[in-house]
Amino acid sequence: MSGPTLVIELAEPLSPSVLREFRALIVGLSSRFEEKRPGFFDINVPAERLGVEDGREEDWRKPFPLPLLGDAPAGPELTALVGFNPQREDWRRPFLVYLMGPGVGDESTFEAEHADEPEVEAVLGFRPTHAVNVSAGCNREIDHVATGLLAAAVMDVIGGVAKAELLDGQAPVVAGLPGVLGIVDDDWMALGSAEFLRAWVRHPAFRLVK
Repeated sequence: MSGPTLVIELAEPLSPSVLREFRALIVGLSSRFEEKRPGFFDINVPAERLGVEDGREEDWRKPFPLPLLGDAPAGPELTALVGFNPQREDWRRPFLVYLMGPGVGDESTFEAEHADEPEVEAVLGFRPTHAVNVSAGCNREIDHVATGLLAAAVMDVIGGVAKAELLDGQAPVVAGLPGVLGIVDDDWMALGSAEFLRAWVRHPAFRLVK
C-alpha cells in the first residue's frame, strides 16, 4: 500500500465470535467491501464514518491550473472553467485491513515483521501470536487521520496493542499522551491503546510513517 500502516499486536488468536464482530465492524464502516479470506478485507471507508469532519464548503472546487491557452484570449465560458478541477475529492479512503499469523494467513509476513523484538515484547508483556495490519492506500493527511481512527475502532472490538512507527522528534510528544504503554527502538516506535491512537490523531504534531 502507498499510505501509512498501523499494526495491532494480539496476545492470542481471535475467537470465531470476535472474528465475526471484527467482520461486522468492517462491513458497517465500508462503502466498498471485499473479503479475500476470513479476516482479510479490501475496503473503502468514507472518512465521515470514522468521525472525520468534512470542513469543505458545499461548492468546494479544487485548484487546477490549466496553462494551455498561452496568449490566446478566452471566452467567458472557457474562463469560468480554467483554474478548477471539476472532479470532487473522493473521501472514500482505500484500505487493506487484515489479520495475519499462524493458521489464518500471511504467516511469512507476520514472522518477518515480528522477528527479534525483545524490547517490544517486554513492554507488551506478551509475545504476539497474531496481528492485524491497517494499511491505507493513499498518503494524504486525511489518510493518516483515518488510519489512526480505523485502527482504534478495530481495537475496540478485538483488543490488542497498537504499534506505531514514529518520525524524528515525535517521541517526546507521544510520551505524554494518554494510553501510551512505552516507546522503544531508540524512540522510533510507540506502543499504546486505542485511547492513545485517538489522542495522537488529535495532536497538532500527528503524522504516521508511510
